[in-house]
Amino acid sequence: MANRMKEQYVNEIAPALNKKFGYKSVMQIPKLDKVIVNVACGESKNNAKEIEAICKDIAAITGQKPVTCKARKSVANFKLREGETVGVKVTLRGDKMYEFLDRLFSVALPRVRDFRGINPNSFDGRGNYAMGLKEQLIFPEIEYDKVDKIRGMDICICTTATTDEEAKELLTLLGAPFTA
Repeated sequence: MANRMKEQYVNEIAPALNKKFGYKSVMQIPKLDKVIVNVACGESKNNAKEIEAICKDIAAITGQKPVTCKARKSVANFKLREGETVGVKVTLRGDKMYEFLDRLFSVALPRVRDFRGINPNSFDGRGNYAMGLKEQLIFPEIEYDKVDKIRGMDICICTTATTDEEAKELLTLLGAPFTA
């Protein structure tokens, strides 16, 4: 299956970035590296059924089987023991990454209530972008009736850009709906 966003990157976006920033080598042109989707399940750490439901939701959204994240240390204040499941994450690369971002920007985000765009200041200084979603229901793959609980998720978009300006330009050209 040919990927719309990937083709757009190769044919239009990469040449536009090269023209704007004037790179000496084509390898300097920023590109997407990976997308990490993470769901923290702190309050449901002892409930295997709930963790299974989170895994099912994430797998439906991303099209890839998630891995569970275990606690590295015990923290008494958080009632957390070493080795307990504290989250579920998926790292997307290649075609699945482009497909997921395409669906995120064009289908899921516009379905957010009172959506005005994503925060343009959420870059980390090294060309990576992180954002949080309050509910998994905005993805069309999730059936509203089968949801046991509304959960948020963190999405981290890692690029090969060296500066935030380059990364923002890349994501804007890919169709990220930043607020003005």
